Amino acid sequence: MPPSLNTQTIVAFIWDFDKTLAPGYMQDPLFEEFGIDAKIFWSEVNGLVDYYKSRDLSVSKDTAYLGHILGYVRDGHFSGLTNAKLRELGARVPLAPGMPEFMKGTHTFVANEERYRHHEIKVEHYIVSTGLRQMIEGNPIRKHVDGVWACELLPNSPSRGYLDLTQEDSSEDAGILTGIGYTLDNTTKTRAVFEINKGVNFEPGIDVNAQMSPDDRRVPFGNMIYIADGPSDVPVFSVVNQNGGKTLGVYTGGFDAGNYAGVQQLLHDGRINLSAQADYRQGTEAYNWLMHSLKQISDGICASRESSIASILAPAGHKI
Repeated sequence: MPPSLNTQTIVAFIWDFDKTLAPGYMQDPLFEEFGIDAKIFWSEVNGLVDYYKSRDLSVSKDTAYLGHILGYVRDGHFSGLTNAKLRELGARVPLAPGMPEFMKGTHTFVANEERYRHHEIKVEHYIVSTGLRQMIEGNPIRKHVDGVWACELLPNSPSRGYLDLTQEDSSEDAGILTGIGYTLDNTTKTRAVFEINKGVNFEPGIDVNAQMSPDDRRVPFGNMIYIADGPSDVPVFSVVNQNGGKTLGVYTGGFDAGNYAGVQQLLHDGRINLSAQADYRQGTEAYNWLMHSLKQISDGICASRESSIASILAPAGHKI
């Protein structure tokens, strides 16, 4: 029997971004930079599904905003917008209280426990967002995470002969954005979680749709902690919950503001294990629950490995 592909000693924190790692929406600095009223922009986005439906066309509710951004670029409202500019604007997105210190603290926690070191427990952090990947890439949080799944906008499509150009010749980074390259919505977020589960991000030769033994998967769902803020995350909450992982719904603002009511409904419906304010400073409810969950999962991994070791029969010896 071949050995297992992975040791499965990784605990993965998987984070949404807007109103989870950041107190608001990442696009806010984009609107501020170009003097755009965010309320008008989002009200227009909210009307796009019906707008296209009346013309017998379909558009994804979660990613319709991408095409609207490109419309603003085309019409000069986001004049000259490039991926380099998105990264610059991403650096201005404020982070939730306690970030990125919480992420650094999870690594310290497992490193300081001899039992965890012995069993090579490791923590990884991922971002899975319907937002813009380039803005996340430019944010200070990026150096603390192991991977990002998010939407991608592209400059002009390459023309004939592009394969003969060097990266410097093509100047893709400086190109004005004109197209949509990759999208992530509430259902395709689950694909990203399966990619983490199977280790596709570390072994590109593994197809996310390929059959794979649970024992060979790099990060079992039971080793995952998913943190997000809203109903659009229900598919991932369901996948993680149903497979033994842990889920936290976070909110910003009080009971009469922000997304508090929506998160409480998720808790009432059994979609999440706990709700807490998106504050990850030491001593807060979110901090305590997440660190306790990290300890529970880590202890479970150690106990399972110790049980396997104890079940190995010693060779027969001489009687004395």
